[in-house]
Amino acid sequence: MAALGRLGQFLGLAIPAVAILLELNHVISLGQMLVMLVAAICCFWIGRIVEGYFRNV
Repeated sequence: MAALGRLGQFLGLAIPAVAILLELNHVISLGQMLVMLVAAICCFWIGRIVEGYFRNV
């Protein structure tokens, strides 16, 4: 489960870069990019909590 938490953190770090590239190429709108950024923050923090919990159990 700690590996799953780590994967969530990596996704949380990768999604903003993808969102910025998609917005620069006019594939998504600015609002959609912001939604992706908020989702990335949530993904990162959930991954951090999961990893931290299962490292201490």
